[in-house]
Amino acid sequence: MDIKDFTRSVAKKIRLIEIQTDKAVDDVLAGEYHSVFKGSGIEFEEVREYAPGDEIRSIDWNVTARMGKPFVKRYVEERELTVWLVVDLSASGSFGSRSQLKNEAAAEFCALLAFAAIRNNDNVGLIVFTDRIELSIAPSKGRTHVLRLIRELLRFEPAGHGTNLASALEFLGRVTHKRGVVFLVSDFLTPKTIEEDSGKQLRVLARRHDLVAVAVGDAREQELPDVGLIELQDAETGESVLLDTSSAQVRRAYAEEALRRIEHRRDYFRATGIDDVEVLTGRDYVRDLRKLFQRRGRRR
Repeated sequence: MDIKDFTRSVAKKIRLIEIQTDKAVDDVLAGEYHSVFKGSGIEFEEVREYAPGDEIRSIDWNVTARMGKPFVKRYVEERELTVWLVVDLSASGSFGSRSQLKNEAAAEFCALLAFAAIRNNDNVGLIVFTDRIELSIAPSKGRTHVLRLIRELLRFEPAGHGTNLASALEFLGRVTHKRGVVFLVSDFLTPKTIEEDSGKQLRVLARRHDLVAVAVGDAREQELPDVGLIELQDAETGESVLLDTSSAQVRRAYAEEALRRIEHRRDYFRATGIDDVEVLTGRDYVRDLRKLFQRRGRRR
């Protein structure tokens, strides 16, 4: 595919994502997003005369003494949020057994989040990482800005192959100075467990921000088909292994190891107080996001 065809293909994909996410935000997500992601504090709006039912604690005694009758201070939630999309586009994301790659699923999910955010007048920023920081775009508002973020995600060609979650989280800590919402989008496939690999950085980030982990996966990473001998290669390290998938024992061991890894990740996030949502290629990610919103809503 030449550069012109590639550019047209990306533009077409962006337009399709825009249409799909617009509908999803309009139909089901805008109100739920607003209700489960709160602003960073409250701000003073006005002083007004006391009315029955007002909190006694809200009385402004200085104004009350000056005016000779009770007045109260009124505050409103500081609604505006800064939303960070911190996206892992390492080599393991270039896998997909169905209609899309994991990196494409990640980009579409981020598009849904970004459109929901700007519908609520929030700022959205982007950090792309592999084993290094590949790209950082400062938070901003508006449709043009969001379309730029989607375009960058869809056409991005990373320089690195591996994954370094810890350095990405440390970088975010250096560039953010205000509490916000952080969506950490990754397949979380690292040689070490999450707590060994980036546990310290995750705990620090979860204290400073509203952190949501988005685990992107593919069904073939959880179970193998019966297709005889196959060679599996780690996209990040290049290591290969030959498996006989005609063996029920091999398929069972593969599925059990995949399930153990997923459950360990879920347990760690739960124990650390980090919300998480799982996205599979070829599956309706709107449903996955709604489940997250509903879970947060029940907790509130």
